[in-house]
Amino acid sequence: MAVVDWEKTGNIAIVKMVNNENRQNLVFANDLNKAIDEVLDDSDINAMLLSSASPKHWSLGVDVEWLMTQFNDKNFDAIKQFMYRMNDVFKKLLTLPIPAIAAINGHAFGNGAILSCACDFRFMRQDRGYFCFPEVDLGIPFLPGMVEMVKKAVPAYKLNELKLTGKRAGAAELEEAHVIEKACPDIDALAEETMAFAGLFTKKRGIFSEHKKRMYRHIIEAMDKRDPEYIESLALFIQE
Repeated sequence: MAVVDWEKTGNIAIVKMVNNENRQNLVFANDLNKAIDEVLDDSDINAMLLSSASPKHWSLGVDVEWLMTQFNDKNFDAIKQFMYRMNDVFKKLLTLPIPAIAAINGHAFGNGAILSCACDFRFMRQDRGYFCFPEVDLGIPFLPGMVEMVKKAVPAYKLNELKLTGKRAGAAELEEAHVIEKACPDIDALAEETMAFAGLFTKKRGIFSEHKKRMYRHIIEAMDKRDPEYIESLALFIQE
């Protein structure tokens, strides 16, 4: 059973994570890559929403239980493949020739928050859910590409605060810091606002993609040239 699904409403693709907490593992990475590719194959689609079927969670980030099982079983290739496939997701979103809009309806933690940062725009419901980088408390440092990617979405002063404290931020705080476009009162307003915003876009794919490629070239270069050092060595945790 797929953990990511999508449907088309008019000229808008709604890509939906459908595995409750939407924790990220190799199956998740492969399914999300596949969904994005299918969206791109439809030339009539002008915008893509990334949402969740859960009433509580957007994505809680890396599936740590799956990750530790792979470590214990010495299945290191699966871990590396997962990291590279998530980078494929990030790169696709960074160069997507249509706007990628995160409709954050619940908690976005860790790699879930980072996934939202890979999108072009973010909306979030105000009555439920937090945005958080808990890696500083979990002993998991960001890969170089992740560092560069969150910089595009989170102002420097706010990134310094969120990344080094691990605090949870709600929608109103994120709107004030310009991390999200709008804090929506509830889940119905979130759906209405994101669909209305997505409907504004009828940009030509060629120019939209080229703008993004040039803006985010340094992020993709970090993923391609610097991330492999840490992925291949599996230097993913700091124990002290």
